[in-house]
Amino acid sequence: MFSRSVSRSLRTTAGRRMGVAEPSYRCFSCTRRAYAESTKPNHDERLTHFGFKDVPETQKESMVGAVFSSVASSYDTMNDLMSMGIHRLWKDHFVRSLNPGSALPSRDTDKNGQGWNILDIAGGTGDIAFRMLDHATNINHDLETRVTISDINPDMLAEGKKRSIQTPYYNTNRLSFIEANAQHMPHIPDNSIDLYTVVFGIRNFTDKQAALVEAFRVLKPGGVFACMEFSKVDNALFNTVYKQWSFSAIPMIGQLVAGDRDSYQYLVESIDKFPSQEEFRGMIHKAGFMIPGRGFENLTGGIAAIHKGIKPLK
Repeated sequence: MFSRSVSRSLRTTAGRRMGVAEPSYRCFSCTRRAYAESTKPNHDERLTHFGFKDVPETQKESMVGAVFSSVASSYDTMNDLMSMGIHRLWKDHFVRSLNPGSALPSRDTDKNGQGWNILDIAGGTGDIAFRMLDHATNINHDLETRVTISDINPDMLAEGKKRSIQTPYYNTNRLSFIEANAQHMPHIPDNSIDLYTVVFGIRNFTDKQAALVEAFRVLKPGGVFACMEFSKVDNALFNTVYKQWSFSAIPMIGQLVAGDRDSYQYLVESIDKFPSQEEFRGMIHKAGFMIPGRGFENLTGGIAAIHKGIKPLK
C-alpha cells in the first residue's frame, strides 16, 4: 500500500505533467494551532462562527481555506461521509430540476439558441459543472451552454482542472475556471448570468447575505439562484441518529481515511450552524429574489435541501 506522502508525490508529479497548478496541501491542524497562538483580536472586531467557535471575520476565510486545501483530494469521500453516500443522487436530481440548456425566462425567445451562461460558485472540483454540461448536451442537445467554475480555494480549482481533462469539455470555451470570492465579484458584470449555482459551499461563507446580494446583482432578470446545502432534519428521531453519526463517526472516519480529524470536525459543526430552511429562505428573499412556491425542497428528510430564487423580470 502506498504511504500518504508517496501518494501525494505521485499526484503532484501527474499534475505537473498535465500543466495543473500543484496543490499546497496546507495543514489545517497547523493553521488552527497558529490561530490559537495568535494575538487576541480587538474587542471591536466583528466575530463570526467557525464551526462552534467564534473567530474574527478577517480570519475565517483563511481558516476555511485551510480546511478545503486539506480535503481537496478527498472531496468526494468527504461528501460520501457527510451524506451517507447519497450526495451523488442529490446532485443528479438538482441538475435535472434546473434543466440546463432549455428555454430561459432570462432570455428573449429569439436568443434561446445561444445557450445558458452558468456560474457555479464554490464548485472547484467540477462535480456540478460537469453534470450541467452533460445534461445540456445529452438531454437538451445544446452545444452552446457554458459554465464558469468559481472557487476561492486554488487547491479545489486545481482538483477540478485535473478532473476536467477526463471530460469532453476540457480546453473548450464551454468550461472555464476562476479564483474568486463569492461575496465580491467585480469581474462578473451586472445582469450577465442565467443560472447561479452553489452546492455544499455557502455554509462556509463569511457573509452569506453579502454573497446572496452579489448573486442577485450578476443574474439577469428572470435568472435563477439555486443552492443545495446540508440542512435541518425534519424528524426528531432521525435527527438524533443523524447527529450521533455526524459528530461521532465522521471525524473519526476522517482521521482514518484522510488523516485529518480536525477538518472533518469543522465540517460537521458548520452544518449544525447553518440556518434552518425557513431562515435561509428568508435570507434569499431579503436579497431581492422572488421565492417560487415553498422556496425549498428537502432531501432525505432534510439532511440537505435545495433552495431557489428568481430575479424579477424588468
